[in-house]
Amino acid sequence: MKQPTFLDILDAQRRIRPHLAQTPLYTYPTLNRLLGFTAYVKHENHNPTGAFKVRGGINLVSRLGPEEKSRGVVTASTGNHGQSIALASKVFGVEAHVCVPVGANPDKVTAIRSLGAEIVESGRDFEEARLNAERLAEAHGYRYVSSGDEPHLISGVGTIGLEIMQQEPAIDTVISPVGSGTGCGGTAIAVKSINPGARVIAVQAENAPSVYRSWLSGELQRTDSADTMADGLATRSAFRLPLQILRDWVDEFTLVSEAEIRRGVRLYLEHCRTVAEGAGAAPLAAALKMRDELAGCNVALVLSGGNITLAELKRCLEAADPA
Repeated sequence: MKQPTFLDILDAQRRIRPHLAQTPLYTYPTLNRLLGFTAYVKHENHNPTGAFKVRGGINLVSRLGPEEKSRGVVTASTGNHGQSIALASKVFGVEAHVCVPVGANPDKVTAIRSLGAEIVESGRDFEEARLNAERLAEAHGYRYVSSGDEPHLISGVGTIGLEIMQQEPAIDTVISPVGSGTGCGGTAIAVKSINPGARVIAVQAENAPSVYRSWLSGELQRTDSADTMADGLATRSAFRLPLQILRDWVDEFTLVSEAEIRRGVRLYLEHCRTVAEGAGAAPLAAALKMRDELAGCNVALVLSGGNITLAELKRCLEAADPA
């Protein structure tokens, strides 16, 4: 597997443009006052699936050859990636099977099923669902779509960074969440190819730090659990290709607590009148932790998705601010 290039991301933008509108990049005065710097929110929650991953799904599935399309595809997901592959498969007439863990976000599972994909529920978390998807691919001949180690997924979601720099060239810092690392990695390639002096900061949940630890060590790390309310960040094992990209292109990596993520969800609702899921709120949580360091910067916050359940949103609204 080779890293996608900036030219690959440009090509992906041309490929997805007929199917996806550019998402907004908005700044909010009261949020800026709270942070002490100018923040621009990249609203990936405005995508048809409510999350950024659909960019990668459209780019990848559109490129499958006739033989691969006839076999159908299988993947594993905690929700947003599954919606991405389901929607792209529906657009291009491909049979899709999505393996989810038992107890996955019910709203996301319903959305995947409504897009025509078969849901296969098995395993306690994403890692066990992924192993099930690999078994099904082997048994039935489906084209297995990794949620991380797929260059076309990465170049597709890298169009986030391309759009940010096209919409606001003054951006000098981008904070992006990390689950598998595809979105942050692809975004970093685009941003730093346009402005090598820009800083890209990755953020992951303290309760699911496998990619963070891998980024520090340079070796693929696993954790025994990924117990975070931010299901988009709940990865117990890093992926090889995204990790390589993150180590090559990302300047800094930080972790945020569950309380900080929940506060981010509340602040997006309060100051921006927008709904963020846990992963989408993580960059704002990181920005709050780093606000002294970021003073005077023009910062893009990648709000990666808004697919939060009503029950979890209620918990976020009722939670106390972190100490």
